[in-house]
Amino acid sequence: MRRLVAETRLHPHQLVWPLFVGRDAAPISSMPGVMRHDVHSVAEVARQAVHAGLGGVMLFGVPDDADKDEMGTHGWLPEGMGQRAVNAVRDAVGDDLVVMVDTCLDEFTTHGHCGVLDDGGRVDNDATLELYARMAVAQARAGAHVVSPSGMMDGQVAVIREALDADGHHDVAILAYAAKYASAFYGPFREAVASTLQGDRRTYQQDPGNRREGLRETRLDLAEGADMVMVKPASHYLDVLADVAAISEVPVAAYQVSGEYSMVEAAAERGWINRRMAVEESVGSIVRAGADIVLTYWAKELAGWLK
Repeated sequence: MRRLVAETRLHPHQLVWPLFVGRDAAPISSMPGVMRHDVHSVAEVARQAVHAGLGGVMLFGVPDDADKDEMGTHGWLPEGMGQRAVNAVRDAVGDDLVVMVDTCLDEFTTHGHCGVLDDGGRVDNDATLELYARMAVAQARAGAHVVSPSGMMDGQVAVIREALDADGHHDVAILAYAAKYASAFYGPFREAVASTLQGDRRTYQQDPGNRREGLRETRLDLAEGADMVMVKPASHYLDVLADVAAISEVPVAAYQVSGEYSMVEAAAERGWINRRMAVEESVGSIVRAGADIVLTYWAKELAGWLK
């Protein structure tokens, strides 16, 4: 009876699995059960994602420290780790899985910020846009189905769309991180991508106390032509997610971030909560709030339970 009348239903095909790809495979200590893959192992993981019936994967390239510079050059070089990850996954699964890739400079810069810095040490929005355009084109050439600007630079969607179209990638979609907050819940992610962040990102990510701002930022990305929009983090911003879902005419995604994942894992490890029930409830609440797509580190495992 409960199954018959359920208002919210989860499906494997609405789940996206975030994957980290670097030179060497290694476990991520702050995210139990999550690995940083190399370009060989990520191909097998992508095949597992197809078998699980997942909708897609989101790839994060993790370069060596020696490959980082002030501009984030390896973000758009053909041999950059992000492009190598996309190549490996597309070679393994072709079009059987939607291949998304993070379009941001933070993993590739020595200072760890999402854009280039001006003489005062502040992120230069307009100078960063040109580099995002280069990066998106490089990712599309590597085979990405979806590019995902996550830096919260003003005008990023329009600039990327123009660059993709000019290079002939009319069918490559843009998933815009439209409402991304300067959250404490990104902590474990810093280890996953070997972040070198100096300072914080509060000048270009949103204030956690601002609800209306999330809607305003989303409307700007929609007006610039975003094919999908994202709210991040997910679980602690369900009000913003519901607002965005109510006005968006394109699919809405939400990212269940590293801190949300690790809190559940830590509590379950101590026997304080029922792990499976907590995972299903947390992802279900994100869909209930209006997400069409959920990025979660439990994607493959949850898909197995749903089957």
